[in-house]
Amino acid sequence: MKNVTDSFVSLGHWPSAGSFGFNTDILATNPINLSVVIGVLIFFGKGVLSDLLDNRKQRILNTIRNSEELRGGAIEQLEKARARLRKVEMEADQFRVNGYSEIEREKWNLINSTSKTLEQLENYKNETIQFEQQRAINQVRQRVFQQALQGALGTLNSCLNNELHLRTISANIGMLGAMKEITD
Repeated sequence: MKNVTDSFVSLGHWPSAGSFGFNTDILATNPINLSVVIGVLIFFGKGVLSDLLDNRKQRILNTIRNSEELRGGAIEQLEKARARLRKVEMEADQFRVNGYSEIEREKWNLINSTSKTLEQLENYKNETIQFEQQRAINQVRQRVFQQALQGALGTLNSCLNNELHLRTISANIGMLGAMKEITD
């Protein structure tokens, strides 16, 4: 308890109000000095600080507004790009389907064309074979006819005499005359 009374007693030993000097007691002077400095700062710095804060607030709001506008533009561009991508994908699918269809169509056209060409070649081959067979048959007939004719002429020449020969010619002329009268 003595310490408490000593602290009150020591308050009575302050120097007189008329003297001026530095108080070196740090614990006693700091709260006073701080309150004076803070008061001066608040009084004079209030306008500057509020201006700085207002400017900072406006810059932040402008930055947010610009960011929102850029975000909106980016979203719009993204949607346009997605729409173009969908369109290009649809066109690519259409080209792919049309390409496959065209390939299939060309394949069937080629198969049909080749089939027709093969069929025509087969027909030409068959016609050529038939023609050659007919020609061979005609040649054989001609040779057989010539040989038969030569044989018949040889037989006739050896068997016929002049009288028989004249009668055969007269009979043939008579037949030709009769045929001529029928046709007229």
